[in-house]
Amino acid sequence: MSDSGTARSVTGEEEVVDLCRELIRIDTSNYGDHSGPGERKAAEYVAEKLAEVGLEPKIFESHPGRASTVARIEGTDPSRPALLIHGHTDVVPANADDWTHHPFSGEIADGCVWGRGAVDMKDMDAMTLAVVRDRLRSGRKPPRDIVLAFLADEEAGGTYGARHLVDHHPDLFEGVTEAISEVGGFSFTVSEQRRLYLIQTAEKGIHWMKLTVAGTAGHGSMIHRDNAITELSEAVARLGRHKFPVRVTKTTRAFLDELGDALGTELDPENMEGTLAKLGGIAKLIGATLSNTANPTQLGAGYKVNVIPGEATAHVDGRFLPGYEEEFLADVDRILGPHVRREDVHANKAVETTFDGALVDAMQSALVAEDPAAKAVPYMLSGGTDAKSFDELGIRGFGFAPLKLPPELDFAGMFHGVDERVPVEGLQFGVRVLDRFIDAS
Repeated sequence: MSDSGTARSVTGEEEVVDLCRELIRIDTSNYGDHSGPGERKAAEYVAEKLAEVGLEPKIFESHPGRASTVARIEGTDPSRPALLIHGHTDVVPANADDWTHHPFSGEIADGCVWGRGAVDMKDMDAMTLAVVRDRLRSGRKPPRDIVLAFLADEEAGGTYGARHLVDHHPDLFEGVTEAISEVGGFSFTVSEQRRLYLIQTAEKGIHWMKLTVAGTAGHGSMIHRDNAITELSEAVARLGRHKFPVRVTKTTRAFLDELGDALGTELDPENMEGTLAKLGGIAKLIGATLSNTANPTQLGAGYKVNVIPGEATAHVDGRFLPGYEEEFLADVDRILGPHVRREDVHANKAVETTFDGALVDAMQSALVAEDPAAKAVPYMLSGGTDAKSFDELGIRGFGFAPLKLPPELDFAGMFHGVDERVPVEGLQFGVRVLDRFIDAS
């Protein structure tokens, strides 16, 4: 109790860890269909936390259990364009037997919050909630309107989350011109005097494909030249082993130049192995942005050991660089050959924006205020986010979920990996940076 006899309000820094833990404990595993628990419980949790501080959140359910929460905060200058802060509440599945701590426990150990979604992306959801709740409790309005969106289904392409809202409720985002969300704003330590904070300004496009080969069914004991499994296997192997040519986009060129300056060495994208060797823990993130990629992920054929099937199928996760979709598909078709039928299971465009403007300046100033060694630099994400859907409304998207990370933490390996975790101090740092960012934006 304070001297006045009233309880002191908890700060955003103080409650962000509990918010993150509570979100992790809500199992929102997305299996790519509707077999999982869905996001309804998480949507209700978020709505309750926002309503507690005076907002009027709305829940939108696109399919039973597949729910998103949206709220709008009025700014001091409603004539200004609005800012969207969006995050997804679904997570990829996790096998508890593989984890040091149960993936849905939200346990704190070794200075980190552990659990599925700790970095992808219930950490940012928690930081957003913490900042907003702190600001509204203390009566601090943002300088412009902010739309908050906590979304379903991002991990399966956003059909039942961001895409549903964009297609059926675009009025929710009226006046929004810019957005921030996941997989950006995290630190890469070059030295104690220089930490680069990677801001996502681009992301690759998606072609998730189903490949089918038709053959002639028959008895497994016979000589059989028209075997669908053989034909498909050879095609999939060719595609999986293919090295697509290096293509350096504007974003990747800018990142390599900035990193080269920080390291005091020139980074040559044509020498991929040498360049990646200098990137440490972020090599996984950056390596896949130097070329298109096509990774086989599933195979299916047959129903009995002595029966040659009449059809074989495979699935491939294809990703293409901005501006290189036609080249990518032409390469894939050439590699697969004429006997393989290719069809899209899910496709979405690549997006890219420039690294400039008042919002970027706000990111840099907020980071430097909390970390004098900080420098914001642009980079491309090899995966995809809900920014693709919001781009349809002309909203310029950035990845900015600020985290100051220990140099030894394999941050890239946390995404969809085992033992996903986020440092407690990183969450608290993110709250401080986001609070400053909102004021500066």
